[in-house]
Amino acid sequence: MRHFDILVIGSGPAGQRAAIQAAKYGKRVGLIDRKARIGGAGLQTGTIPSKSLREIAYSSTMGTSHGMRDIYKSMPRQHNFLSESVDKKDVIIDKQESVILNQLLRNGVSLIPGSARFEDAHTLLVSRPHGAEQRLQADHIILATGSRPRRPDNVPFDDERILDSSSILHMRRLPQTLTVVGGGVIACEFATIYASLGVKVTIIDSHPQILAFLCADISANLKSAMLNMGINFHMQQRIDTIRCDGNKVIVESDKTSLESDCLLYALGRTPNRDGLGLESLGIEAHPQGWVLVNGQYQTNLPHIYAVGDLIGPPALAATGMEQGRIAAIHACDATSKVAAKHLPMAIYTIPEVAWVGQTTAQLDKQGIQYVSGKGRYRETARGQIIGDNNGMLKLLVDCQSRKLLGVHIVGELASELAHIGQMVMNFDGSVDDLAEHVFNYPTLAECYKTAALACSNQLNTTYPRQCELKKSETSDTPTEAKKEVEPA
Repeated sequence: MRHFDILVIGSGPAGQRAAIQAAKYGKRVGLIDRKARIGGAGLQTGTIPSKSLREIAYSSTMGTSHGMRDIYKSMPRQHNFLSESVDKKDVIIDKQESVILNQLLRNGVSLIPGSARFEDAHTLLVSRPHGAEQRLQADHIILATGSRPRRPDNVPFDDERILDSSSILHMRRLPQTLTVVGGGVIACEFATIYASLGVKVTIIDSHPQILAFLCADISANLKSAMLNMGINFHMQQRIDTIRCDGNKVIVESDKTSLESDCLLYALGRTPNRDGLGLESLGIEAHPQGWVLVNGQYQTNLPHIYAVGDLIGPPALAATGMEQGRIAAIHACDATSKVAAKHLPMAIYTIPEVAWVGQTTAQLDKQGIQYVSGKGRYRETARGQIIGDNNGMLKLLVDCQSRKLLGVHIVGELASELAHIGQMVMNFDGSVDDLAEHVFNYPTLAECYKTAALACSNQLNTTYPRQCELKKSETSDTPTEAKKEVEPA
């Protein structure tokens, strides 16, 4: 029986990072995956494929019809356009898989194909693709098995007309019409991708608004952009049935009936825990199946860790990588510094949305006094050049410490711009650091300075006066300090 210091189950972003980190500490590491190709959903069926398709959609329209890009014509809608796009996406996946494979082998990680299940707390039985079984033992085991699209039994998936977020990536003909069930991240990403490609898209969901966890103005900004794309919304509707009728898909809700060529069902994901035997070990889990862990990503059995999508939100590739790294460091009894306090989040819609830190709703609920300032893309030369008239960057700043509490961006390159605010927050910087910083001209990053100056103006004028008033008050009523002002 082979023995390893650490066995990792799952070769997605979280598993890769865990395996490589442990190997760098000189541990004997094995990486088990049941799929024929490594990379998990992050590379093969989720993050990279969908973002590659988004880039094709974005480039075909230049993301906008304004600014200097007006001189370009949209890519012709040839009958084989989507088929060629899928082929190009597959080339990108192949190249990235080669990079990952090289990293794993270069660090001495043993790749073990097969499906793993626990025989006991330290022993895994791996069923190999050719039918043989192998027993492996390890001092520590890291679970990084990821998640898959939720597929309820009452939805007649055929992966041709009724699809999930994995099967839609293999579509080779653009439909005329597409119904998207859901108002979350995946639903909105695909809705904007296909709308940009000329498909008539309709979103139907039970919630009052899309992406309700965002700041309300950010969500509203994105919805406005989606409406301008021609996307229709049917919100606060309970879906009764989904069925095929000839060549059409019919969605019946409590308020309407929708007909389309294809349907994307994008209501949640399910953790990949089937067949692992976690129940026999008594590993604790959330009612929805997500494995429960502590701050070091240990389960209730301390030598067994869980990371990535398997433990639930935020379920992003970037956060999963960091979780895998932290788990591996802890399992190796290393003392390296782990996780930054503030991690970036991004939604790859068209336009992008990104944020780091807290939202206005979270700050209001905690009773924290803050000011808010905005920098709008249209007020920068770069924004005018690219024609992004709706892009916006918002800062939330603590009234007392002047520290950044949140950065929220909607617009082109939002996922890249968020890292500037993240670095300031992780280095415990203040809004003054941004206000005093020099940004290249013309850039979208100038929005940071505009927003910072808007916040600084409030803090230097309104808030000090409120503090003086508060000192003279005998009441314990908190002072109203949060305001949003437009930059001059």
